[in-house]
Amino acid sequence: MNIVVLIIIAVTCIISYMGLNNSSLFEKYKFNVAAITNRKEYIRLISSAFLHADFMHLFFNMLSLYFFQGAVIGFFGEVGFLVIYFGSMLLGNLFSLLIYKNQPWYSAIGASGAVSGIIFAAIAMAPNEISVNFLPGWLFGTLYFGYSVYMMLNPKQWDNLGHSAHLGGAFFGLIYSILMHPDLAMSNILYLGIMSLPLAYLSYEIFVRKRIG
Repeated sequence: MNIVVLIIIAVTCIISYMGLNNSSLFEKYKFNVAAITNRKEYIRLISSAFLHADFMHLFFNMLSLYFFQGAVIGFFGEVGFLVIYFGSMLLGNLFSLLIYKNQPWYSAIGASGAVSGIIFAAIAMAPNEISVNFLPGWLFGTLYFGYSVYMMLNPKQWDNLGHSAHLGGAFFGLIYSILMHPDLAMSNILYLGIMSLPLAYLSYEIFVRKRIG
């Protein structure tokens, strides 16, 4: 595994563990609309991505990052990987801030936005070369986003994961891929289109039906 990815996974695991065992730390650095908009605590746009709800949440995000990071680094290099990871993280959380701006109590945690950007960038470059649990990468990505969209549209009282960040993060990863390797990304447009279906439906629910926000 690339050392940059290893460091990100290690730091995320350490901070997530600390947050799970320190409620004041968790509350101080999680994504929270009121804290960001009223108290200008913009650090939460980044710090929230290093916190997770439980070990399964952490494991799933880091496992997804592990499976897709190789293709991203192979095509974009370490710098490109970091641009996609943190760019997707920020755009995902900014998107969440936008759609939940009228819900000051809204909170979320997790690296979902950043990982979504990595997944989309990887699929744009190599949709069939990647395999996750015997599933082709594009199908895994579709299921990943489908679950997130379902959970976002059908919120559970116990669920405070950053599902809305998937859309912003995925958008950043896709746009970056097209800008850097337009011919290759367009050659895989079918797989990207399939994987975009859950996110397109989410966009419809947000912007047309005004179901969220």
